[in-house]
Amino acid sequence: MIHEQRFPNPGSQVSCVVEFGRVRGVELDVIGGTPTSGGPEPEPMGCVEIIATLGSILILIFTFPFSLCFSFKVVQEYERAVIFRLGRLRKGGARGPGIFFVLPCIDTYCKVDLRTVSFDVPPQEVLSRDSVTVNVDAVVFYRVNSPIMATNNVLTKDSVTVTVDAVVYYRVNEPLGAIVKVNNYSHSTRLLAATTLRNVLGTRNLSEILSEREAISHTMQASLDEATDPWGVKVERVEIKDVRLPVQLQRAMAAEAEAAREARAKVIAAEGEMKASRALKEAADVIGESPAALQLRYLQTLNTISAEKNSTIIFPLPMDMITPFLGIPRKT
Repeated sequence: MIHEQRFPNPGSQVSCVVEFGRVRGVELDVIGGTPTSGGPEPEPMGCVEIIATLGSILILIFTFPFSLCFSFKVVQEYERAVIFRLGRLRKGGARGPGIFFVLPCIDTYCKVDLRTVSFDVPPQEVLSRDSVTVNVDAVVFYRVNSPIMATNNVLTKDSVTVTVDAVVYYRVNEPLGAIVKVNNYSHSTRLLAATTLRNVLGTRNLSEILSEREAISHTMQASLDEATDPWGVKVERVEIKDVRLPVQLQRAMAAEAEAAREARAKVIAAEGEMKASRALKEAADVIGESPAALQLRYLQTLNTISAEKNSTIIFPLPMDMITPFLGIPRKT
């Protein structure tokens, strides 16, 4: 301990302080305080810091047992406490779960929640690669290993603006990184998520955004996870909630779809007429070869007309009377 090095001939009081420091050095394992591994090694304390620490311990002893109310803290199973002494990170990493000890006046601590957290990313308007404006909703699941996701107006690869909504689920895996390595890890990750969302969607066209949501989610998760890993944030998953198109584009796409349907209907009708014409030509060829077949068809038509109970029946002229005027040679 530093106290022993700086005070080679300690008195009884100082010796008591050294022993108390040893107990704190192992984070009071007997009462449940469990230090977590990791974290930078603190530099040796200077003279002012040692004096402040000794003064705090003396105050703790003189005000015993009332000082215990201010010295022992509790963190839940899903929390960790990051302790700073005079602005320096305490050795031993984050504390918890259970009871941990702090010195009054010189120790401060921050609690970090390790549970998975989710939030909605505001709708993002994205311009896709094919120049279409689309509104997209997304969901992001992440944890703090440290956290988060945001919302954007995005211009896609095909120059289509879409609006994107996202949700983030996260939890803290590494409390020290979440507190020490970034200022407000939640806000920082939200901004990073917003930028990532724009970048990912900006490389895709509208059809890909609409049909490849799962692939987009995996791409965003991998990108966010890599960027936030130094902060202690673990992005568990990203989900696209909704993709919304502008009203004008919706109308244009609806008109385009209707025109495509009409075109297909006309093609089908034309193909049907062509097939019907071929069938009629074949029938005409057959009837031309056999006048008796034409007369039979004539009688069948009259029978069909009479069965419909029409008040007026029009009898066409017999073909043998019309044939001389049409210039069609009669077959014997």
